[in-house]
Amino acid sequence: MPRLHHYRQKIIRWVDDFTQFTVDVIYDRRHGRAAEWMASCLYGLSFLFSGAVQLRYYLYEHRILRNKPLGCLVVVVGNLTVGGTGKTPVVEKFARILNERGRKVAILSRGYKSKKEPLPKKLWRKLTHGEESPPKIVSDGQQVLLNSEVAGDEPYMLARNLPGVVVLCDKNRVKAGSFAIRKFGCDTLILDDGLQYLPLKGKLNLLLVDKSNPFGNQHLLPRGILREPVKHLNRASYIFLTKSDGVRDEALLELIRENNPKAEIIECAHKPQYLKAVDSGEELSLDALQGAHIAAFSGIASPESFEKMLREFGAEIRYNQRFLDHHRFTRGEIESLYERVSHLDLDMIVTTEKDAVRLFEDIKAPIPIYYLRLEIDILSGKEDFEQAAARICLPRTQKPSITRES
Repeated sequence: MPRLHHYRQKIIRWVDDFTQFTVDVIYDRRHGRAAEWMASCLYGLSFLFSGAVQLRYYLYEHRILRNKPLGCLVVVVGNLTVGGTGKTPVVEKFARILNERGRKVAILSRGYKSKKEPLPKKLWRKLTHGEESPPKIVSDGQQVLLNSEVAGDEPYMLARNLPGVVVLCDKNRVKAGSFAIRKFGCDTLILDDGLQYLPLKGKLNLLLVDKSNPFGNQHLLPRGILREPVKHLNRASYIFLTKSDGVRDEALLELIRENNPKAEIIECAHKPQYLKAVDSGEELSLDALQGAHIAAFSGIASPESFEKMLREFGAEIRYNQRFLDHHRFTRGEIESLYERVSHLDLDMIVTTEKDAVRLFEDIKAPIPIYYLRLEIDILSGKEDFEQAAARICLPRTQKPSITRES
């Protein structure tokens, strides 16, 4: 048995290393003969993916496949690329504004990497009730009902940070939207990461572009990070340039305008607010990072931006560990990480909010552990942002023209 466990761990490590190598090639972080060979293979697959994407959009555009209206306002937040644009803070900001202005809001998420219903239970439900399983209710607007493992990291974070907002998870967002309207009386649906979900069409498409790495190498998956071609910028009602440094990028703006001359462009930054203790919830000023010797770890698409923020606030990262995006930590990985940092002269461990929700409550860190709380800060186009919010939040008596989706 020990030998079997050893080989199993070896295979797991090999798969993780191979996956990380492939991700690095996609992001053009690796070079050399092996990377070039992998890039060539991925490039060929990108042609197949591109054909499938364009066929799908053709079928919906020509009404061969049809989207289903739900009779309420649908706001889509998404991007053209995989990972790393900072959708969750934008979804949170819009949901909070809508909720404060009297809308009954539901966030619909697919629950990426959430725990799936066991197949036997799913089949039994189908046989005995003749119906699909209902969406996962992460929050009913009053309380958080599921943890991050069952709900997924981002839906759980949104539910925890947005009292009064319903959060549902289901791959079938039409079904989830119908459930939100019927069960909770919602009049506004926000599709989190919903730009590629064509069965439910949005009245407003909020498209996010990571200013620090807008479209990668401009190849579609799997050679690049694009889910659909850059020309599909024309689908956006508003374009948010996230992770902005406030410096005008003429080349990027020109590329956006070539593909979408009408959409409002709003620049925003993901601004650190404070450090929050993972165990006690105590908030700590960012000044605590100045001169601090820290350990950092993250499982996000763009770990560089997180690490850069810590350094900009004066922290010295003496130990750093990166995991794959949405990596579900094992107990052994966290115990091993804590063991390593316990032998170093450190002031604290810092991680991201998304990673903090995947930690184990019963495994205590040897030194204080915090997550970095980020919020959206509008750098330009603030008037446009408020205008967008005002359009969405029209009084119910004045919005008959936007209550039905085409």
